[in-house]
Amino acid sequence: MPATTFIPDPHQMYLARQALQGQVVRTPLIRSESLSRRFGCEAWLKLETLQPTGAFKLRGATFAMSKLTREQRQHGVVTCSTGNHGRAIAYAGNKLGINTIICMSRLVPANKVTAIRELGAEARIIGDSQDEAEVEALRLVAEQGMSYLPPFDHPDIIAGQGTIGLEILEDLPDVDTIFAGLSGGGLLGGIGIAVKSINPAIELIGVSMDKGAAMLESLQQGRPVQVTEYASLADSLGGGIGLSNQYSFHAVRQVMSQSYLVSESAIARAMVHFARQEKMLVEGAAVVGVAAMEQHRLDMRGRKVVFVISGHNVALETFDQARSLAAIPS
Repeated sequence: MPATTFIPDPHQMYLARQALQGQVVRTPLIRSESLSRRFGCEAWLKLETLQPTGAFKLRGATFAMSKLTREQRQHGVVTCSTGNHGRAIAYAGNKLGINTIICMSRLVPANKVTAIRELGAEARIIGDSQDEAEVEALRLVAEQGMSYLPPFDHPDIIAGQGTIGLEILEDLPDVDTIFAGLSGGGLLGGIGIAVKSINPAIELIGVSMDKGAAMLESLQQGRPVQVTEYASLADSLGGGIGLSNQYSFHAVRQVMSQSYLVSESAIARAMVHFARQEKMLVEGAAVVGVAAMEQHRLDMRGRKVVFVISGHNVALETFDQARSLAAIPS
């Protein structure tokens, strides 16, 4: 694995924010009264669910695609995805007139595959893991000269996601703790670079499902490792981080303060809470921070806590599974 410094630097977040003006939504930060009462803190929700594609991934994808050369645009863009990044690439490609191919595994929910195709992208279903899908994407790069924009391990992708952190600080300058789902590390890494460059005391907590948490396993091993991918209510957090990971692994290792694993039942209860109390139908990956608060009985009393609600692209059958699982006593 090549030696890599902490990339991108915080300046890139400001360049990304400027480039994204008018291209993505500056999402609201709203206070959750129900979670504030429940946990004894000031609980705030950063609603990335309000992006046109229903998830935060549009930020990084749009910024990265805006920087492609004319020749790169002519050859098209390919990626691998667990769904939301692919949808973001397809959306940006549609707006920019760039041909896109999205490679996904059989674990990606059908609603996400359909949404990608409706945006005019080609969706290829390859194998049983994101790692297998990535092999096909890299083949297209080698054989057809397409540009590969990975879901997280790219400086422009990380910088685009980092604009979330800038917005949080603008709206809540004295935030104490930020929870974000942890998969490939683009989201948490980007937010962490942005906020810690301004206030190093802010606590960044990454949360993954308890099976197939590639980033956390890699951090424990001290290097990127491959893990088995499992079906999960938090399907957006599935997939590996890539054995040749150059950027997001280092970013997460530098900025993350704490990490937690959460069970499927805890994710299910958090999803049901959002439907009943917040009146939001959201993905399992979007609520793992709340699941961690409950499952691990984290004490955030008196603190200002932001939960990044990363996406709402959940299939109704997945929510039905969550509702059934939440009803089972722990």
